[in-house]
Amino acid sequence: MNHNFMNVLVRGNDNNILEFSSKFKDQFRYDTDTENSTALDISGYDVVFDFFTDEFPENPEQYIHEEHQVVFCNTIKTTLAELSFYLDHNFSCTFLGFNGLPSFFDRELLELTVLRTEDRQILEAISSKLGFEYTVVEDRVGMVTPRVICMIINEAYFTVQEGTAEKEAVDHAMKLGTNYPFGPFEWAGHIGIGHVYELLEALYDDTRNERYKICPLLKREYLLQHKR
Repeated sequence: MNHNFMNVLVRGNDNNILEFSSKFKDQFRYDTDTENSTALDISGYDVVFDFFTDEFPENPEQYIHEEHQVVFCNTIKTTLAELSFYLDHNFSCTFLGFNGLPSFFDRELLELTVLRTEDRQILEAISSKLGFEYTVVEDRVGMVTPRVICMIINEAYFTVQEGTAEKEAVDHAMKLGTNYPFGPFEWAGHIGIGHVYELLEALYDDTRNERYKICPLLKREYLLQHKR
């Protein structure tokens, strides 16, 4: 199928759309929905990138009867298995998971998950038509890169809380010592403290691993910056 014959919809906030546009430039045409409109007719789209799934986990219910549709869901704080469970495993479309955290989408490789083995062939076809490279990781909360980065950010907060170093010093040391593009606090700024906190919370709930237990200083900053 030629790109011109693929109807693509991107659903997300202005920053999501900007990052999507930056990654794909003008490789293909797509429509956007920044309001997460329930009145939108999504039946005419072949491919949907739904960044809103992270914030509105009920969104997948809108696609379940669209047999022809491939839906990329931002499942960074959940899993496709959990999504399938809440849909009673009853859907006709193809769901794929993607890492939609801010600053993680516009990269050389998209970090993706699949639910069924046969979905890999569908993914390969879509990636060829839309022109993107990807890597498939295990269907787990946090995938791979966000899991590692948010754990590092959490450890950095513990370092500051214990009085070992100031934030600026930690960022400087990490960039020089590891050649990371950002220090942990800079990275937290790009991702958003809310996303970091919520992902760590989801990781701890999923694994009960102490490495994901949220630093009190990070929790304090989250609470002071967010409303219920």
